[in-house]
Amino acid sequence: MIEKLNHIAIAVPNLEDAISMYRNVLGAEVTEPLDLPEHGVRVAFVELENTKVELLLPIGENSPITSYLNKNASGGMHHICYEVSDIIEARDKLLNNGMRILGGSEPKIGAHGKPVLFLHPKDFCGTLIELEQV
Repeated sequence: MIEKLNHIAIAVPNLEDAISMYRNVLGAEVTEPLDLPEHGVRVAFVELENTKVELLLPIGENSPITSYLNKNASGGMHHICYEVSDIIEARDKLLNNGMRILGGSEPKIGAHGKPVLFLHPKDFCGTLIELEQV
């Protein structure tokens, strides 16, 4: 069902500082920040040859990243994203296996303009997983 790693997401308390560190210290290419109000985040992507790192900053009062940063003030790994070819097929297989999908079972449009689902970390070794249809 899962194909390749799409990105690893890191919650950050200051997006500009994180972008600067990746650009100036690590020498990486970083996209311009993009607001995703429906997800409660502002994101920038560190573009690597084999994957991406998503830098997440909470926006809005209901951002899921706010509670994460309240527990981890300096930030940290938030989730891992895998690609799937058919998100509805993946969803149905997960539900049939008793897995939980966060925020309802209907896919939402993610940062890349593609359908995404988030899987409950308690079902996946304590790791929040995002599936993105490619």
